[in-house]
Parts: sequence; structure tokens; C-alpha cells
Amino acid sequence: MGLNTQILIAAILGVAFGFLLNFYPNTPFFDASLYGLGIASSIFIGLLKMLLVPLIFSSIVVGVSNLQSGGQLGKVWKITLACCVTTTTLALILGIGCAHLFDVGKGVDIAMFQDAMNQHQTPDTLTPTSFLTNFIQNTLINPFKAFSEGNVLAVVVFALFFGVALVHGGERFKTVRQLSQQFFDMMMFMIIWVMRLAPIGIFALLAKLIATEDISVLNRLVEFAAVVTGTTIFHGVVVLPLLLWIFGKMSPLTFFKGARSALITAFATSSSSATMPLSMKCAQENLGVRPATAGFVIPLGTQLNMDGTALYEAAAALFIANLMGLDLSIGQQLIVCMTAMIASLGAPGIPSAGMVTMIMVLQSVGLPAEAIAILLPIDRLLDTVRTVVNVQGDMMISVVVDRHTRDDEITT
Repeated sequence: MGLNTQILIAAILGVAFGFLLNFYPNTPFFDASLYGLGIASSIFIGLLKMLLVPLIFSSIVVGVSNLQSGGQLGKVWKITLACCVTTTTLALILGIGCAHLFDVGKGVDIAMFQDAMNQHQTPDTLTPTSFLTNFIQNTLINPFKAFSEGNVLAVVVFALFFGVALVHGGERFKTVRQLSQQFFDMMMFMIIWVMRLAPIGIFALLAKLIATEDISVLNRLVEFAAVVTGTTIFHGVVVLPLLLWIFGKMSPLTFFKGARSALITAFATSSSSATMPLSMKCAQENLGVRPATAGFVIPLGTQLNMDGTALYEAAAALFIANLMGLDLSIGQQLIVCMTAMIASLGAPGIPSAGMVTMIMVLQSVGLPAEAIAILLPIDRLLDTVRTVVNVQGDMMISVVVDRHTRDDEITT
């Protein structure tokens, strides 16, 4: 049985067990069950939090240092990065905007995570000046202190500097680049271990949530799923094809026809990494992208360009904040967008990897990591949709980059 099936079954059983516990309130069975569920969920969340910082650090270092090959490609990688930043920014604006438009999560009070939230609370209001000062003071700090305190934004800033230094150092730092790649591979290995425990953790978190909270939470969750799914589809059907038509001079119909097999595979596997070979094949054979361009842009895009993931995580942070009665200030929403973009860069291309980096987005504005329990019932469904958009964006960018570098000789 695959992990996706296990997670789905665990989610269903967790909800069912939570409803069962509601029939036995204030009984030894209820108390013992909540105690056991609390231990199981704490272990799962603890493992995710333990691996988060080293995963983000190694992923960003490897992603940036891989731009070393961009020295041979010149204009290609610059256009690629510009496209990645543009599409991800548009996805973030769309996600936050629709979350505000539909007021996702408002009207329900969640008390389950209140204690954890009080421990992470950040200031509710910040002026532009104090926001900038606070951001600098909390990001430009000793990296070892950032690691020990779990200050993800500070770790990200240091990882970016570290990666850029590896790029500019060239062959002098070849050994460090190899070690960084091996460290990242090892972190991915450990993430796969933890994801094997995901069914147990998801069962425990959902059962505890259903047993202790008002059932109206599920109604809000369905509304949120509908809003995020519609917004993600809009980004993939309207925004990205429009950019492709303007900058790539390719008909959206031609693109979807040529990319169909890769998009279907992305939907089925929920893994942009697993779909990457087919994405390259479709780009080269069906969309007319040169092999050298596709061979550079699509692997880099798989690591750096995740529009669907960024959109989902930004909207989800606002959704959870609304559920908990916290009004995020403009400064905090900017942090959410920035962190969601960074988190999408560091998200592994494996099923349900978004729940790992989602913790990073939640904690950036004082929301507890345990709150991902609210999102778990719909995560697998939304994962399929956002993965399709992630893969679509990679192939679209390869078309745009190829068109604007046709006169350049590309070597790899």
C-alpha cells in the first residue's frame, strides 16, 4: 500500500475515531485516548520541527549553489530566475487576495492550540519603520544562534549568503558543494523516514481535533479547500497561460496539448520530482524547447519554482490565523508572503512535503506548528492540484526562456 493511500485511510480513521470519542466525554476512555493521541501527535510534529531548519538550510544552499552551471548559460539562468520570482509573486498575491476576499476561517474560535500560540505570539501591529527594524534585527544574527533558536528566516538569509559564496568561489569550494549536496540528500532520506510515520501522526492529530473542537471547523475547512482549489486552478488556467502567450508567444491550447501527459502524471503522483523526466520529454518533443534549455530550466524550476505550493501556504496561514481569531497586520502578511516564497523554494518534490515547510510559514507569524492538524484532512487533495500547477510552471518557463535565448549558443 502506497503512502498516499495510507495517509488517506489514516485521515478517515482519525476523523471516525474523533467522532467516537465524542460519545464518551469525561470518561477514563476519553482521557486515556486523548493522552495517547497527544503523545503520538507530539512525536510526529516534533520530528518535523527537528528536521525543518537543516532541511531548509541544505535545500537553499544546494539550490543556489547549483547556479554554478549558470556561468556557462549566462542569460538563460537570469531569465529563469526572473520568471520564477514573477510567477511565484503573482501566485502569492492571488492566494492572499482570495483568502481576504472570501474571509476564509472567520467565525470559528479554535481553543485547542491556544497554549502553543501564546508561547509564539508576535506583535499584532507594526509600523513600516518598526517592521523593517524588527526584520533586520531578527534575521541578520549569528547563524548558530539562529539554528539553536529555530529562527527560520535568519537561517534562510545565511543559507542564501552561503550558497552565493559557493557559486562565486567556483572550484575552490567544490568539496563544500559536494558535502552540501550529500547533506541535503541525507536530510531527504530522513524526511522519507518521518513521512512513513505520517499516517500515525495524521490519525492522532485529526482524532484529537475532532474530539476536542466544534464540528463547524470542518465546514470552514471545506470552504477553504474550495477557495484554494479554485484559486490554484485559476492561476494554472488563466494567469500562467496568459504569461505564456505574452512572453512565450505560444497558444495555451498548444501548450496544454503538448504538456498533457506530464500534467496527468503530476496529478497522479503528487511529486514534481518524479514527474521531472516526463516534463523534460514533453518540453523537448512536444513544445519545441531545445534539450540544453530544458535540461537546465526544468530541474532548476523543480527546485525553485513552486507556484501552487506558495499560493497554498500563504492562504493557509491566513486561514489558520482567522480560525484562531488573530488579525495579521500588513507587516505580518508580508512576512507570510516572503516566508511562503522561501518555503516553496525549500519544499522537497515529494508527496505531502508541503506539511513540512508549512510549519515554517506558520511559525513566522506566531502560529503553532501543531495547527497543521487543521489542514491534514484536505492536504492530499490539494497536493495533487498544486503539484500540477508547479509542473506546469516549470514547462511554461522553459518555453519562455527558450524563446528569449534562441540566438544564444547554449552549452552544458
